Amino acid sequence: MAFERLSVIVPSYNEEERLLRTLERLAEYYDAQSYDYDVNVVSDGSKDRTNDIVREFAATHPKFSLLDYQPNRGKGYAVRRGMLAATGDLVLFCDADLATPQEETEKLLKAMEEGADVAIGSRPKADSSLEIRQPWHREMLGRIFNRSVQLLAVKGIDDTQCGFKIFTRKAAHDVFKRCKLNGFSFDFEALLVARDLGYKIAEVPIRWRHQEGSKVVLMRDGPRMLRDLVKLRMKSKKARLSENPES
Repeated sequence: MAFERLSVIVPSYNEEERLLRTLERLAEYYDAQSYDYDVNVVSDGSKDRTNDIVREFAATHPKFSLLDYQPNRGKGYAVRRGMLAATGDLVLFCDADLATPQEETEKLLKAMEEGADVAIGSRPKADSSLEIRQPWHREMLGRIFNRSVQLLAVKGIDDTQCGFKIFTRKAAHDVFKRCKLNGFSFDFEALLVARDLGYKIAEVPIRWRHQEGSKVVLMRDGPRMLRDLVKLRMKSKKARLSENPES
């Protein structure tokens, strides 16, 4: 699809250590592109200097803005707030650690040009390049979880959890106004809702580098995500597609 402006959503929680580098890289990359863009950092109840860093950067970079709130609600809530506030023709959300290099945006845009409504970065694809891999136990558990997602919810998608996904604005608003999970389970919920709504999802091989400092704690968040997965699968399609009163 032809588009004029890309909105980029960056969910952030206590990211003072690396956020400035991330903002500088986003500005460097997107300033060099032919299309217009805006970047909205969604600070999910941050208690460090995250908000100050974004405000200071935005003072000299008008395409950047901050959406902040208290208290911490979870990554899913942050992404939902950002996606519903986005006004670009296309809306991308990416992790603050830039584990997926920003130039991979062009691969997702190509999939959108070819007719996808949603394009997602996928690490297990044969043509993907994992330049720095996760520790073996995280990678193994990730594969087990992705298989569980395929069996119970989103069949045919190899990697629901990669934090690099792009939606048309219509798809973003249609999907995220129906999403209800505030934690890390939001990824597979959004894809299941998108599929329920009939949107075309393209899975795209990407470059990816593991970054230290992940907010996911496997022993805590893994069981929660499996519980959310089972509950989501047990809901009727009508219940999944009901709008979230918070949206």
